[in-house]
Amino acid sequence: MLAQIKRLGADSLLYAFMNVGTKLIAFIMLPIYTSFLPDPAEYGVLDYLDRITSMLTFIVIFGTDSALAFYYFDTEDKKKKLQYVRTVMGFRLMVVMLTGLVVLAAGPWLSKVMLDDPSLFYLLYIAAGVLLLDTVIALVLTVLRYEFFTKKVVITTILKMLLIALLSYAFLKFISPSVEGILYGRIASGAIIIFLLLKPSIQYLKVSFNKDILKEILKYAAPLVPASLAFWVIVNANVFFLKEFSSFREVGIYGTAIKFATLITLLTSGVQMAWRPFSMSLKEKKDSPVLFSKLYYAILLVGGFGILFVATFMPWIITLLSDKYHEAYKYVAVLSAATFLNFYYMIISVGIFFTKKTKLISYAFGMAAVINIGLNFLLIPAFSIWGSVAAYLVSYLIAITYIFYKSQQLYFIPVSFAKMAFLFMSALASVFAIVYIQEGGLPSIYILYVWLAYLAIMLLSRVDKDLRGKRAKETL
Repeated sequence: MLAQIKRLGADSLLYAFMNVGTKLIAFIMLPIYTSFLPDPAEYGVLDYLDRITSMLTFIVIFGTDSALAFYYFDTEDKKKKLQYVRTVMGFRLMVVMLTGLVVLAAGPWLSKVMLDDPSLFYLLYIAAGVLLLDTVIALVLTVLRYEFFTKKVVITTILKMLLIALLSYAFLKFISPSVEGILYGRIASGAIIIFLLLKPSIQYLKVSFNKDILKEILKYAAPLVPASLAFWVIVNANVFFLKEFSSFREVGIYGTAIKFATLITLLTSGVQMAWRPFSMSLKEKKDSPVLFSKLYYAILLVGGFGILFVATFMPWIITLLSDKYHEAYKYVAVLSAATFLNFYYMIISVGIFFTKKTKLISYAFGMAAVINIGLNFLLIPAFSIWGSVAAYLVSYLIAITYIFYKSQQLYFIPVSFAKMAFLFMSALASVFAIVYIQEGGLPSIYILYVWLAYLAIMLLSRVDKDLRGKRAKETL
């Protein structure tokens, strides 16, 4: 038992290191990419291609990752495990091949529809090649993770990101200072990683289609698709609306802002990984609701101060990029707030996980995805990037409100939803005030006043009592 706990802790730390490492490498590359792509419209094309690839990746996987995880550990028979992996590999490669055939057959037409330029069809060809290589790499690394080759998975993943960074820079510098150069760097790095993984990969590349196993896998996977689709829609749909109602320039600015905003996950990922086992360990303890109430408030306050910090210092941080990208700074803090909510829903959903009613989360994000599409359609034509940002934030606000309400019904935590909403909205209002001051060229001292006002609101709300647990105990 102790050995298993130690392994869990060690593996969690390694995966956390991998997560932080890959995100840092991606962040470091952002100023380099934008220096070679001085026009935000060029970066917009890259970001748009990435969104298309992520959509295709979703179709390729089709929930088979979760299905494979279940059936792989459901049997002790090594031959059966291998059959499951080969069947999943066969299914995914079949989808990739079909996608590739469509791209090859209709490349110029697809390029005209998606990229507004039929001559850019070759970018779709390269992206399809990247998708093929990544499909193989992802499944091989998944199986290595199941077999607890944690160090190998972490080293390979970080090495892949480093290779993408180095080779993309080399292609940009010496061959093609364009989106094409970045994609060539990705395909070259993927080929190198597959070569390094050749030994464990060969047995899985002997594709076999066991109809019974495939049916079993898809039967398990299909119900998981709607939830995954909803998440994908909330995160990616606004880019497609931006492209249609605005231009690739706006896509590039928004894509830059979202890259900065997701850096907040460097701080939340560790808590996110630790939260589920930590919260589940407290399920049967008498004082758990009081402890959870303190954590709900504490994490919310840290998040509020975090997005204010982002809003305050983004004008200086954005100078890492060329001048044409600087306007992205004003969207980052609000997008960071939405990113925080995407993490925070896991914190305030203990009741749902305690009672195994996880379908409620699918319902929440399914509803939010539909609303997201509607808001994008309504807001982007009128407000461009701000419309996209608003749709993204409101979608998460709706989802998290529903999740909190349902979780409280299943396992009551003595917290005030009104106070939590007030604290978050106060932080959000402060962010907008800071951005208004920065955009209006008002004296920087006004930003200090906003901070002081926010601190005063925190004190007047008497959230300190909640953090000490006094009100929670009175409620119980």
